[in-house]
Amino acid sequence: MPMNASNPLKEKELVTAFRLCGGLFAINAQLVQEVIRVGELTQVYGAPDEVVGIRNLRGRIVTVIDAAAHLDIGRVEISPEARLLIIEHQQEHYGFLVDQVIEALNLDQDQVEPVPSSLEPSLRSRLLGIWRHGDDLTAILDPEVLFRWPEKQ
Repeated sequence: MPMNASNPLKEKELVTAFRLCGGLFAINAQLVQEVIRVGELTQVYGAPDEVVGIRNLRGRIVTVIDAAAHLDIGRVEISPEARLLIIEHQQEHYGFLVDQVIEALNLDQDQVEPVPSSLEPSLRSRLLGIWRHGDDLTAILDPEVLFRWPEKQ
């Protein structure tokens, strides 16, 4: 079932696909400035749990976020395949740590289905839809809510 007219996805959209805790995810490729190796991270004491640290990237300070912890689905294990998706938001640079970047894919809006109600509400609220291609399902992240942080009690 195609998504409704309020869907923010364009008819055809290039997305960056990646693995996260065994699942497939994607985000609009135009938002991803670059994909880099993790490199050396500096721990930030007192930072939220999903902040892995900061990194100097050619003179820019990049806050590194564990994408799995941020989505509350687990933790990314830093491995040789792990990568950072560098995204700028409100003049700050973030590196979203993912298990592995797969590829850039052309996504047809009519292949995107609504997010199943069986998913955890915290994850469901951060997705635009589910893309079915062959036997694979890819969760399409909503970039607007990717930068919303949960309120700490």
